[in-house]
Amino acid sequence: MGVRKDLKRARQRGDLASRVTYDVVREGDVVREVRAGALVATPATGTCADIPFTNAAEEPDRVAIRRKEQNTSGPWRPVTAAGFAADVMAAAKGLIAAGLESGGRVGLMSRTRYEWCVLDFAVWAAGGQTVPIYPTSSAEQVAWILEDSGATHLVVETAENAATANSADSPRTWTLEGDGLVALQALGAGVSDEEVTKRRTALTSDTIATVCYTSGTTGRPKGVVLTHGNLYAEAANTIELLHPVFKAVTGQTASTLLFLPLAHILGRAIQIACLSARIEIGHWPSIKPDELRPEFRAFRPTFLVGVPYLFEKIHDTGRATAEKIGRGASFQRADGIAVRFAEQHLARYLGTGRGPGLGLRLGWALYDLLVFRRVRKELGGRLRYAISGGSPLDRRLSLFFYAAGIVIYEGYGLTETTAAATISPPLEPRPGTVGKPVPGTSVRIAEDGEVLVKGGIVFGSYWHNPQATGAALDDGWFATGDLGALDGDGYLTITGRKKDILITTGGKNVSPAVLEDRLRSRPPVGQCMVVGDNRSFIAALVTLEAEAVEHWLAVRKRPRDTPVAELVEDPELRRDVQRAVDYANEAVSRAESIRKFVIVPGEFSEENGLLTPSLKVKRHAVGAAYAKEIEGLYGG
Repeated sequence: MGVRKDLKRARQRGDLASRVTYDVVREGDVVREVRAGALVATPATGTCADIPFTNAAEEPDRVAIRRKEQNTSGPWRPVTAAGFAADVMAAAKGLIAAGLESGGRVGLMSRTRYEWCVLDFAVWAAGGQTVPIYPTSSAEQVAWILEDSGATHLVVETAENAATANSADSPRTWTLEGDGLVALQALGAGVSDEEVTKRRTALTSDTIATVCYTSGTTGRPKGVVLTHGNLYAEAANTIELLHPVFKAVTGQTASTLLFLPLAHILGRAIQIACLSARIEIGHWPSIKPDELRPEFRAFRPTFLVGVPYLFEKIHDTGRATAEKIGRGASFQRADGIAVRFAEQHLARYLGTGRGPGLGLRLGWALYDLLVFRRVRKELGGRLRYAISGGSPLDRRLSLFFYAAGIVIYEGYGLTETTAAATISPPLEPRPGTVGKPVPGTSVRIAEDGEVLVKGGIVFGSYWHNPQATGAALDDGWFATGDLGALDGDGYLTITGRKKDILITTGGKNVSPAVLEDRLRSRPPVGQCMVVGDNRSFIAALVTLEAEAVEHWLAVRKRPRDTPVAELVEDPELRRDVQRAVDYANEAVSRAESIRKFVIVPGEFSEENGLLTPSLKVKRHAVGAAYAKEIEGLYGG
């Protein structure tokens, strides 16, 4: 019951339970706006660039990062605060020697790794601005970002990345694989510490820290300009909201393994927050569950920040493992008991119910021994909390992990809000919502249902794009493009994407996000896309998840190499997909439900241009690629 006792103990501490003030604004019977008081004010001096050097001066021997050499099975080695600051200083000197001017921009194209972290802070220490680039970007995307940003220097991870970025106008480039960072640091041997310090201390909260290009489901990426003040407002307020609670009630020394792409603002904001709060971090370059699980067991984090995909796959792996040893029915019972137990336990904790009865408590205790403890072990054994962002997490999945002793706090935000704009308060989780505004932030619902955000976390402009800036910002309010609703306690629920709304010929407005999120959470579904705009009913394109198909075939003792093309009309497989469709349809009315679906071979991926790097479906690209299949759904 560990994490649930943590919540109860923490809530009894008034100093932890009432630190943030929330002002709920109503217009008639509708909650229109929620304002959260700031926990941390923007400092008069200093920026995020100071973090490594402040840590080194105050606690030089404290472990800041645990590092693992890429592609090795070796141990996680500690890097002290002093050691990290020395690496940052050396890289900053190298950039200055290479000609980086104050205010200049450096492209950084790499997977998540220690060197990424070093270089981000080194660019700032040298007075520059970081331009993150996803390592999966195409040559055309890289060329656009480098040209539009005016980056004068570029660091890439691999020779393949370097080849992708190579053009006649390529900036000076270093490759991390091999001795790229060492070579860059060696360049700065003649640059003084004083020169770096002078540049770093000249920065202010209004100085541009980074230009982050949105992955974009349509059109060219836009450069989101974020200042040091934006990054500080996000990192400082988020960590002050969460860390004191987790630390006080668990007694654990916090640590986390970062595996989200650092080119994505969520992973980057967490990195800054952890280093600022002196929370140990490690870096891992893959989000694939099979590659992550051994590292979870080796690193043993106390909390994680992930996307729904990760939690879905951990749950699916538990199901598949149980089925392989003939205990599939047992897992199904455990899943059902977990949801009921968590719902009733949370209801008692929140004061809205009596809590689980004796029979349900006994059932939970049994499956804690048989199932839930194995889930905890797969995640390293020390995990008590997780933060999920990127897209809504299925409520049943959140309840499953709660019963397994891991509370998942959902958040919501965009690059333009420097990552999280809302997050579940640590003492008041509410599965199915994305929480309340981050301290110092206001959230408002426009007349048409669009979510608006205002506060220190909100960006000031798109790079060299005043037209887009004017369309997105109005008196400090950022129009997110997402649709949502606020409840009476100030919790936000995201209901869809404004531009993705489908309108059937019957005049019904349908948000595909609700259906797609639920459909995707059930095996053997991989990615999917709901269609039906200007059609008579709602339908769906469904791809199959490779590991789920492999497991499905193994359980039925069919050849593992059976092509997906042979399975798309298999009656048994279609029944399993239909169950996933039925689950999705439970969340909507009959008029909004999926009436037909087609299983399509292949997958939606970054590589084939159908997913963004943040795993969002490029709807126009998928629609074009599967136009024939869509027409077939409607008798075309």
